[in-house]
Amino acid sequence: MSHEIKIPSVGESITSATLGAWHKADGEYVHAGEVILTIETDKITTELESDRSGALHHLAAVGDELAIGAPVASIDESAAAPANAAPAATAESAKDEAPASAPVAASESSSVKATPVARKVAEGEGIDLSRVSGTGTGGKITKADVLDAASAKTPEPQAPVVEAPLGAKHTTRKKMSPLRRKIATHLVNAQHEAAILTTFNEVDMSAVMDLRKRLQDDFTARNGVKLGFMSFFIKAVVEALKSVPAVNGRIEGEEIVENHFYDIGVAVGTEKGLIVPVIRDCDQKSFAQIEKDIVDYATKARDGKLGLPDLQGGVFTITNGGIYGSLLSTPIINPPQSGILGMHSIQQRPVAVDGQVVIRPMMYLALSYDHRLVDGKEAVTFLVRVKQCIESPERMLLGA
Repeated sequence: MSHEIKIPSVGESITSATLGAWHKADGEYVHAGEVILTIETDKITTELESDRSGALHHLAAVGDELAIGAPVASIDESAAAPANAAPAATAESAKDEAPASAPVAASESSSVKATPVARKVAEGEGIDLSRVSGTGTGGKITKADVLDAASAKTPEPQAPVVEAPLGAKHTTRKKMSPLRRKIATHLVNAQHEAAILTTFNEVDMSAVMDLRKRLQDDFTARNGVKLGFMSFFIKAVVEALKSVPAVNGRIEGEEIVENHFYDIGVAVGTEKGLIVPVIRDCDQKSFAQIEKDIVDYATKARDGKLGLPDLQGGVFTITNGGIYGSLLSTPIINPPQSGILGMHSIQQRPVAVDGQVVIRPMMYLALSYDHRLVDGKEAVTFLVRVKQCIESPERMLLGA
């Protein structure tokens, strides 16, 4: 009996996904619970597991874009399992906890704690388990740990070199990644759908830098995380959104939807592209809670464990090109939001203070906004409010 595996729904606004990778070969026998493929959207990358055992048959190729609900593979349940195949764990707990009676291969050290599935995958990939760090219960090595080690061990295939005509300059050509194609489409659509305009200002970072220096040790000891710049800007944005509610809205057809909550997206650069996890209820959270959320999201982004709920529902976005050395830029809004704040590099520059020229750590700020909804006066007022909050950060810390 053949069973189809279809592309699952990964969000209301997502109508298709791209087949990113096959983890099992065509015709290979798979067990229920084993990861067989990876799909990618413009927001997340996720793995699909087989929900039953049998022979796997590919119905699509890597790079194919498939509609939600379209068949991507089939499982022939009538196929006989190989004699040496061990059944895979089907429950999450089974992945992390090996039964006490599970046999351990003689060639493997008994001191290495690993699940049976992890051992099987390691054997197939030629991975030495003693060199793998476990993330499971009690440091036990899981299947995901082995796959991560295999990924690090095997370099990505190099892009093929395309021969150029005689006398032409040397070039290479490679196919655009599915995620990069999605990002490109998303950004172009943003330019077509909104009337994007950008206004600029600069902010003196002296007060924030001095405050961080004075409080850093106590803050870190008390909360287990460092006090960074981003929490100050998130709090400043919340205050600005309260002062200028138009920026905290969006256009839906012929209606204006005004939000009365403050879920702020923070753009994060990853190896695969830009993603924007959302920090919820920033108006209700302390600086420490916001910093912890940022650290958690950064860890999940690095490990590829961000889910779609982590990326949905933001009302405004902050992006920090300064960490890459950007002095000034015009960020593109993240639809359906109506605004995005761009942070930039902090540079020592001469400025006039009380009639005297002094050197201060200055940062350029850029606010891109949808001019259909937000007028120029409102945009400038918003950015000035952010500037005031950053240059007088004690008020935000005290909630004043």
